[in-house]
Amino acid sequence: MFENLSLLQLQQYWWIIMSLLGALLVFLLFVQGGQTMIYRLGKTETERKMIVNSLGRKWELTFSTLVVFGGAFFASFPLFYSTSFGGAYWVWMIILFAFIIQAVSYEYRTKASNFLGKKTYETFLFINGLIATIFLGTAIATFFTGSAFSVDKMNLVDLTSGKMPIISSWQNSAYGLEAIWNTNQLAFLTNLSLGLALFFLASLTANLYFMNNIDDETLFQRNKTCLMRNAGAFLLFFLFFIVRLMVIDGYAVNPETKEVFLEPYKYLHNFLDMPIVLILFLVGVVLVLFGIFKALFKVAKNGIWYTGTGIVLTVLALFFIAGFNNTAFYPSSFDLQSSLTIENSSSSHYTLTAMSYVSLMVPFVIAYIWYAWKAMDKKKITAKEVEEDSHMY
Repeated sequence: MFENLSLLQLQQYWWIIMSLLGALLVFLLFVQGGQTMIYRLGKTETERKMIVNSLGRKWELTFSTLVVFGGAFFASFPLFYSTSFGGAYWVWMIILFAFIIQAVSYEYRTKASNFLGKKTYETFLFINGLIATIFLGTAIATFFTGSAFSVDKMNLVDLTSGKMPIISSWQNSAYGLEAIWNTNQLAFLTNLSLGLALFFLASLTANLYFMNNIDDETLFQRNKTCLMRNAGAFLLFFLFFIVRLMVIDGYAVNPETKEVFLEPYKYLHNFLDMPIVLILFLVGVVLVLFGIFKALFKVAKNGIWYTGTGIVLTVLALFFIAGFNNTAFYPSSFDLQSSLTIENSSSSHYTLTAMSYVSLMVPFVIAYIWYAWKAMDKKKITAKEVEEDSHMY
C-alpha cells in the first residue's frame, strides 16, 4: 500500500499528518488560555476550584499532543527538527519549561505536603498559559518570516576538520529568541501578532469551553463578558497577521532546479493556486466567528464545537500554504538555499513508509480521545462536586 507511493507522495502525506497534529494542538491550547484567567473569572475559592478542575480534566491532552507533534516531526522531517530544536533552542527550552511547571502544578496544587501554597502553583499555571501560547505562535510565524540559519549537508562527509559534523548552524546569538525580538521590525511585528493572536484565541476558546463545561450561572455570565474582549483582541491581531501574510514576499521553490527565491505575494498565490485550501481557510474562519456569535448572542453553550472545528480547519490551511505548492516551510533569512522544504528535510522512503503504517492508528487514537472527553464531560463541573470530591487538582 504505502510502499507503492512515491517519496514525494509520502512527504506530502506526512505534511498533512503534521498539519493535522499542529491544528489539534492549537485547539487544545484552550487549557493554557483558561489558566491565565483563573483569578479574572474566579472571584471565590470555590469558583477557582471549578475552573482549575475543569482544566485539570483536559491538560494532559494538550501535553500529549505536543509530545506527539514533536516526535512525529522528528521522525518525518528530521532536518527541521535538528535545525529548529537544535538552533532555536532558547525558544523551545522556554516552552518546554513552561509545560514542565504546568504538569507539576496540577500534580501538587492541592497536595497536603504542598509547602509552596496554591497561589504559587496557580502562578505557574498562568506563566504556562502566557508563555506557551505566545512563544508557540511566534515560532510558527517563522514558517513564513524566516529564521537565521544555514544548512550544509556536506559537513557529514567532511572529516578533515576533526570536529563533530554539524549540518545546521544558527547564525546569531539569540538562538531563536529573535522570533519575538527581531531587528527586522516588520518580521518582529508579524511574529508577535501571531503570538498574541494565539494567546487571545486560546483565551476565547477557554471561555467557550467553560461555558460548556461548568454548570454555574455566575461563571457563565463572566465568561460571556470576557469572551467579547478576548474575541476583539484576537480579531485585531489575527487580521494584522493575515494581511501581512498576503502582502509579504514568500519563499518559493523552483520545481525543476529546487532553487529557493523570494516571490512577491507568495502566500496569496498559494491560496489562489489551491482553491480547496482557500475554501478550507474561509470555512474555518466563518466557523470560529459563528461559535463566538452563538455564545454571545444566542446564549448557546455549544459554541466551543463550532469554534474548535473552525480552528482546526484554519490552522490546517495555514500549514498547507506554508509547505505545499513549491514553498519552503522553514525558510532561512540568512541563506535562501538553506531553506527547508518537505522534500529536502524529510526521512527516507523506507522510514516514511514504515511510519505511514503506524499512522493508521491515528483514527483510533482520536476516537479514544473523543470517547474519554465525552466520558469526562458527561457530568458538568458544579460547586457541589468540587467541594465534595476528594480528587481535586
